[in-house]
Amino acid sequence: MAADLAARKITSPEHLAIYGRSNGGVLTSVTLTQHPELIGGAVIESPLVDMLRYHELPPGASWMGEYGDPRIPAEAKWIAAYSGYQNVREGMKYTEVYITTNTHDDRVHPGHARKFAARLQAMGYPALYFEETNGGHSNDSDPLLNSQRWARHYIYLARQLGLE
Repeated sequence: MAADLAARKITSPEHLAIYGRSNGGVLTSVTLTQHPELIGGAVIESPLVDMLRYHELPPGASWMGEYGDPRIPAEAKWIAAYSGYQNVREGMKYTEVYITTNTHDDRVHPGHARKFAARLQAMGYPALYFEETNGGHSNDSDPLLNSQRWARHYIYLARQLGLE
């Protein structure tokens, strides 16, 4: 889709950002690591990112029917091929990403976001990281937290895409 938008001159990668949270964090982290040339920004929120160890963090074991079992070598091989965390590589041109999570997330452990941001930063890539300490997986039940959350996303996107 991103390549098609650029090919039809609807937009360019410098003006295109992606957003994904929770399970959508799989997709956004995969896009970042497999096709960084297609995007100018990424908001990766409460993400599921380390697909070889997701089953070791709560409640990851319950998702093995959906994603596969990384303890089985044949399944681990194809999981590792797409896992965003495992596919961060040296020498790539990753856009600055904004990774955010919640300390009290009971659906996707905040360790995924923490590890992904730390890995990118340790390899010298620009990665913004924010961890909310109130709320849970979505913060949607608290209007103030939710509005602050979206304000941070929009500020990042405006700055990242040159819209400020």
